[in-house]
Amino acid sequence: METRERIVRSAARLFITRSYQSVGISDLCATADVRKGSFYHFFASKADLAKTVVDLHAAELERSLGEVDEDDPAARLLAVADAVTLVQRTFEEQFGRIVGCPFGNLAAELSTTDEELRAHVAAVLTRWEAHLAAACRHAAAHGVLREGVEPDLLAHLTLAQIQGLILLAKVSGAPASQITTGLRAFLDLNLREPAENRPRTDPGHQAGSRQGK
Repeated sequence: METRERIVRSAARLFITRSYQSVGISDLCATADVRKGSFYHFFASKADLAKTVVDLHAAELERSLGEVDEDDPAARLLAVADAVTLVQRTFEEQFGRIVGCPFGNLAAELSTTDEELRAHVAAVLTRWEAHLAAACRHAAAHGVLREGVEPDLLAHLTLAQIQGLILLAKVSGAPASQITTGLRAFLDLNLREPAENRPRTDPGHQAGSRQGK
């Protein structure tokens, strides 16, 4: 593994299992087995590295969302819900527990202390919501949402639900499967046809092929 990638992946592990603020440059260098000179060759600061870590997680999430391939509009929306669990299932297998959403963790920690990093995380969450909104609009256009359900609002509430379910699983030690169960139940409330009458994807069947961060 190249030096830069080793630094980024070491930081991703430390930030998600500990916190951004508690990890120093010395910790990063020790974990990645590099000298500080090598660190500063690639990154101007820890905040600069954090942006790259956010982008790494974002690429993994977008890859999971991009793999959703459902013709049925409601199944497509439910499959998006399952896809977000893939990332959490990977963390669960890697660390033995739910360690939280990398974006949610950083947003909660840095939203009032680092404006540049906050904006970087916010941009990722905005792209995530846009992806959800596209699936919700597609479902609305095909008449599978309940009457009165506004697609963009549903996308916003779905993202909030995802973040809340991940946080609760992290605090309670619940498995990643409960995130999917809770999210599908929430989406089912907004669908005309019950979810049990629709195909269910398995958010764990692809997790084994994921590379740990």
